[in-house]
Formats: sequence, structure tokens, C-alpha cells
Amino acid sequence: MTISATHSGRIDLHCHSTASDGVLSPTELVARAAERGVTHLALTDHDTTAGLPEAAKAANDAGICLVPGIELSCQWRSQTIHVVGLGFDDNHPRWREALAGQAENRWRRARMIAERLTRLRVDDLLDKATAQAGGDVPGRPHFARVLVEEDVVRDSGQAFKRYLGAGKPGDVKACWPSLETVVQWIIDAGGVAVVAHPRKYKMTATRLRALMSDFRAAGGHGMEVLTSGQSSGDLGFLVELCRREGYLASQGSDFHFPGAAWCELGRLPGVLPDDLEPVWQRLPDYFSGAWNSR
Repeated sequence: MTISATHSGRIDLHCHSTASDGVLSPTELVARAAERGVTHLALTDHDTTAGLPEAAKAANDAGICLVPGIELSCQWRSQTIHVVGLGFDDNHPRWREALAGQAENRWRRARMIAERLTRLRVDDLLDKATAQAGGDVPGRPHFARVLVEEDVVRDSGQAFKRYLGAGKPGDVKACWPSLETVVQWIIDAGGVAVVAHPRKYKMTATRLRALMSDFRAAGGHGMEVLTSGQSSGDLGFLVELCRREGYLASQGSDFHFPGAAWCELGRLPGVLPDDLEPVWQRLPDYFSGAWNSR
């Protein structure tokens, strides 16, 4: 199935709320998606589905179809990879157990970040970062906001450059489960597993092909072909990889906050080609009618 250029921006299967590292509440996020003309939305917060109940109510009020989503962190050949899960049963017992484990991994990481930044002498840093996260597990963006409020840095960009970015003291690697484990969680809960933003890992083409090969061997289903911030070269490469290997094609803005024109809800760098099988063909409970026909 293809979708026309008119419809392509109406499906956004990757975005974040305050339940993880976004700045809009689930209700605010859904409202913004509706304003942008999005009709089908997946809230894919990092390693949590805590925002889904609120988002579902807001989506019902706004007339948007909400697809259950999540972005799970995992390890593949010593590198952190993100896998988007779509259309799963959020009440599946083993799924709930898995998410509890992911939450503990994130809390352990948050405590380590706070410990590594003690030399900045910010009182109650972890508590303040947790408050920034609305009481949920804080990530690096939440720590960055605290550092701004405490006048340690002038903005979040400087916080990452000095303290939280790659190779800095606050860049703590969590002990994530394996790629195979995460994919199996999604499958067991009846969902569809998709590799998130493949070109953002800055892999060589050869290594990315190896990742996707291992992903398929683990039972994975697809890959994000359209996401924000892509160059035309990246898009062309992903289209060809998806086509050659027969993966399901997904799309999503990876929206986190307003004000970044290159990363807006429903805004994508193109349209899925006609010969790619879109991921929503495997999500019939959420896509029907005109959306499921050429």
C-alpha cells in the first residue's frame, strides 16, 4: 500500500512526551498532532508506556487514532540500538514484567548520572531531575534542564557539550538487554518490531546491513524509512535497503519539543515509495478503510 503525498504526513509513528524525554504532556502532544493534521499517531516514549492512558483519552477527544507504541533500548554488538514497538498488548503479563526491568535500568542509570555530576555541587540533583520528568525516570535532557535552572550552564546545548554529551561525565551507558530479547518482548505481546532511525547510529552501510540482518534473524519486522533530519542520500539508502530486504517500512517524526522546524509532528522528508510495504498493513486494528487500500 502507498499513501499519497497528501496523506503521508497524517501518519506519525514515533514521538515523545513528558513520560520520557519530551517536553509536552501526552494531552498536549496529541493536541499538537491534531493541529498538524495527523490522523494516526503512535506515542513511543523511551522504555515506558506510562503516557498511553492519558494520550488515549486525548486522542479519542481529538478524533485521532492512537497506536500503542514504545521505543525500547537494547544492545547490539556493544552499541545501543532503539527498537520501536507498535500495536502490542500493553497488559500482557510478560510485557509488564519486561517494562519494569527497563524502568529499573533507567533508574540505575539516572542515579549514576547524578553521582558523576556531584562535583557541580547542585543540591538534590536527582530529585530535581526527577521533578523535571514529572516524577518519572529522568533522562539526560531532564538533568540538562536542572543545570540550566541552577545557572551551571546557559542552555541545554551547553549542558550536553560540557557534561552530558558523548564522552562526558554524565554520558552513562545503561545495561540494556540484547536486541534479540527486546524483539521477543514485542512479539510475545503481539506487536510489530521496527528499528528506529537507522541512520542516526552513524554506522557504515556494511554495519547497518549487519544490524538489519541480525534484526530479521531475531524476528524483527521493519525499519523506519522516513524520519526527521534525514538527508536525501540517507533516505535513498534506506529505501533501497528496505526494498531489497523486504522489510516493512515505517515513518515518524521522532518529535520531542516544539520549535524545531526540522522535527515537527507529521512532518516527514518524503513519501514512502509505492513498492514498499508500510508497517500499518500489519496493524489492521488501527488502520482501516481508505488507509488500508490503494
